[in-house]
Amino acid sequence: MIEHGPLLESLLAGASICQVTNEEAYRRLSDEVVREELNHFLRPLNRRVASSSDNSVYFLAYQELNSDAREHLSKEFKQTIQSLLPLLEWMQLVQESLGRDGALSAGDTIKFQEFALRTEDNQSLRQRFTQLASDRFFKSSSDNLDAQLKQVFKRLKETGYLHQPHKDRQFYVVTGKIEQLVEMVRFIKDEESLPLDDMPQQESMF
Repeated sequence: MIEHGPLLESLLAGASICQVTNEEAYRRLSDEVVREELNHFLRPLNRRVASSSDNSVYFLAYQELNSDAREHLSKEFKQTIQSLLPLLEWMQLVQESLGRDGALSAGDTIKFQEFALRTEDNQSLRQRFTQLASDRFFKSSSDNLDAQLKQVFKRLKETGYLHQPHKDRQFYVVTGKIEQLVEMVRFIKDEESLPLDDMPQQESMF
């Protein structure tokens, strides 16, 4: 189990592990034997290794939904709901500005300069992006589009939705956490019956 120590620490810290964020850890978690070993260790903690439906991302889930687990999940849901609308609006803006046919998924690449130029050249997109950047999730207080763009991409990196492979190159790769977010949206919509019907544009992406 010692060999899995760093991997366990990362998962227990709340990491979402995919091919983009940690290829070696993702390869190990794709092995059912390794997952069983980890689950044996995690069982007393009421945790287990879970994955998205397409196995593109691994993270920890609860073994049993007892009262402590429900309380913790309830807090996570509240945090997710607070960030849900700005994240879905950002995904919609990327689709429209870059002319993508489908929703973003793990492994997709976003070129910062291309996105910035297309947003700047389109007044409607620019206004929507400016409004988005001022959302409390992205925390931009600037009136300058370039500063807003940098702040939004910085927050997306900090929260694990984007990975920047090279610090000196302005392109980003979408991580598996996007898939985790989409699945949580579906769960909230189906199991918790939360009112997501008031955002039809974003819902249609799923």
